[in-house]
Amino acid sequence: QVQLVESGGGLVQPGGSLRLSCAFSGSIFNILVMGWYRQAPGKQREPVATLTTGGTLTYADSVKGRFTISRENAKNTVYLQMNSLKPEDTAVYYCNAVVPHVPTNLRYWGQGTQVTVSS
Repeated sequence: QVQLVESGGGLVQPGGSLRLSCAFSGSIFNILVMGWYRQAPGKQREPVATLTTGGTLTYADSVKGRFTISRENAKNTVYLQMNSLKPEDTAVYYCNAVVPHVPTNLRYWGQGTQVTVSS
């Protein structure tokens, strides 16, 4: 079991910045991938940024150059630094962890944190 708790969401004006945090605990020693996803009203949940234990980073095209995912092992925390925010970034943001399991890897989710970009 892996527990994930997000924080750092809020209301920000277009062009502003926010940093989301995801504190993880439990059986964290074998996490394969940590990531951030988001879900806007009426839309499906989509990946935003992922980070593997090997250090491979991936970003959605819509956030490349604006968002940065990072991990601080000493604090068991993953961050999502979001700059140059746009109204279309408005969504509930979820932290995600993938751990190996047979036959299918397991996915764990946080409760989500709301990000609203509006003037």
